[in-house]
Amino acid sequence: FDTWIFFKWIFKTFCAVLIVTNTWNIVMAVFDVAQNVVSQSAGVIISDAGIDISGVVGDLETQLADWSVGALLGLWFQSVFVGLCTQILSICIFLVIYGRMIEVYLVTSIGPIPFATMVNREWGNTGQNYLRSLLALDYKLYEIIVVDDGSKDRTSEVLAETFDMHLVHRPIRRQINCQREEYVYETRAQKVPVTLIRKKNGGKADALNMGINAANFPYFICMDADSVLQYDSLRRIAQPVLEDGKVVAVGGIVRISNDVELENGRVKHYRLPRNILAFMQVLEYDRSFLASRILFDRFNGSLIISGAFGLFKKDTVIAVGGYDNKTMGADLDLVVKLHEYCTINGIDYAIRYATDAICWTQVPERLRDLCKQRKRWHLGLFQSMYKHRVMFSNHRFGAVSFVSYLYFLIYELLSPFIEVFGVFTMVLAWWCDLINVPFMLLFFLIYAVFGSVLTLTAFFSRIYTADLSVSFRDGVKAVCLCLFELVFLRFILAWVRCTAFIGYRKKKLSWGRIERRKIDLK
Repeated sequence: FDTWIFFKWIFKTFCAVLIVTNTWNIVMAVFDVAQNVVSQSAGVIISDAGIDISGVVGDLETQLADWSVGALLGLWFQSVFVGLCTQILSICIFLVIYGRMIEVYLVTSIGPIPFATMVNREWGNTGQNYLRSLLALDYKLYEIIVVDDGSKDRTSEVLAETFDMHLVHRPIRRQINCQREEYVYETRAQKVPVTLIRKKNGGKADALNMGINAANFPYFICMDADSVLQYDSLRRIAQPVLEDGKVVAVGGIVRISNDVELENGRVKHYRLPRNILAFMQVLEYDRSFLASRILFDRFNGSLIISGAFGLFKKDTVIAVGGYDNKTMGADLDLVVKLHEYCTINGIDYAIRYATDAICWTQVPERLRDLCKQRKRWHLGLFQSMYKHRVMFSNHRFGAVSFVSYLYFLIYELLSPFIEVFGVFTMVLAWWCDLINVPFMLLFFLIYAVFGSVLTLTAFFSRIYTADLSVSFRDGVKAVCLCLFELVFLRFILAWVRCTAFIGYRKKKLSWGRIERRKIDLK
């Protein structure tokens, strides 16, 4: 933990506390300045429009002089009481914020939570750099488990040779059903223990279940092999667990790493993707993570934790049966199962979202690959919603049922059908000369401008809070492309999601292959 960052937090917090506790004085000062400006301006235009402050003060003194001693004492007592309350509030805010900062600093730097970090899928030669980035994480106690899910390349051999791993005869207790391991490699020569498990191919969910079975710590993190954690991500994502022992899962934020240069988990050079399609996905991701996920976190209503980066409590995940390999949305399905299990069994729990725990991942740069990805996501959403339909309008689940479930059902699952039907209806109405075209164009313009404002707000807020900087060219590009993303890409993806159900029976468990660029790691 860098000391200068701690003192920077103290300075920023001091400024924030100072502004909050002096809001009334600041407002009154602004009002006084504005009143003076208006008075002076009015005096120039109309000679008798000025406000005589001395006269107002004189009238006030005359009124106070007519008051009785009791009334004056009451006014004095009220003034003293308000001033005293303001000072007490200022001190409380100061102590709470600074005390919380010091507590988080001490806990996260001295007493880390032990947990396992698991990755999966085929790595090939690129796995060496990803594993090195995990070893460079700023955390004291964790282990790394790599699950080779029957890859056809030399993933296991290359990693075992590079990191001096040795074949061990380690029995793995399969508390969650998964394919059996073929062999296990381990090494203690690195910063933390590293385990490599080669197993029969069973899919992503099956590989993650194997990693959960092999994990030695009470918490584990699942991530994709094409994702990279920022150096402080483990500390950040563990913080909600340190604050509240009821937490059973924590989601991190996913950021797009196309054309971003990373070195030892730190951003060495940040720039937005050159590829237009990847650039628009940056805007889409920022809007999604800033809006819905932060809102759901306020009332324990998060229904999804990205498969690229999420922390879970091992015993609770085992109790719900781990990841389901019969659904394409295993990450969404697991979180919904946690809600359902804890609510039905009367377990006091919390599912949180850590806005400052960052994972960098690659996104598709070809429209064909993006369409495959979104079809898979939509099918996974449908499977999870249908599987857990008991949560629909069920008072036992509270806000999770009446807010979160309805949001994902209407706004995520059914919205593409509503949007496509709406566009088709407007085209048909125009064809039949039943629509006011100028009004329709004005309505679309308002929709586009409003959506663009929300997108740009999320985008620049993320840039500011992450202490990143973008070039003027990238800023202008973001302003221009946000309109294109809302007007064109959104409706293209809506059509893709509508057609995802064509041939559903044949491809309901088919992932397809998506080409991604290699993350620029140093």
